[in-house]
Amino acid sequence: MSTSWMLLLIAGVLEVVWAIGLKYTVGFTRIVPSVVTIAAMIASVWLLALALKGIPVGTGYAVWTGIGAVGTAILGVVLFGEPATALRLVCIGLIIAGIFGLKLAAGGT
Repeated sequence: MSTSWMLLLIAGVLEVVWAIGLKYTVGFTRIVPSVVTIAAMIASVWLLALALKGIPVGTGYAVWTGIGAVGTAILGVVLFGEPATALRLVCIGLIIAGIFGLKLAAGGT
């Protein structure tokens, strides 16, 4: 895996951190979760920008948001008891397939 793709993967994971962190900030009224969430936001976007030096912007952004969407949806089920209906799981699977498809389509980048 190239450095750009590794940075993109880390940026996507940090997107999950800040998206889940938003729930724990309680509208940015709790200081520690708020600081962690804001730091994850900044780091995620910064790493995305670095990754885009070697990955097409459309591919990079779609993969970044896909990682964030899948991770946040899964953790929503695990942490917050959100529904894990068959349709929801199929849709998460489709997003994962799209992420892998975009990686394959990007080829050597």
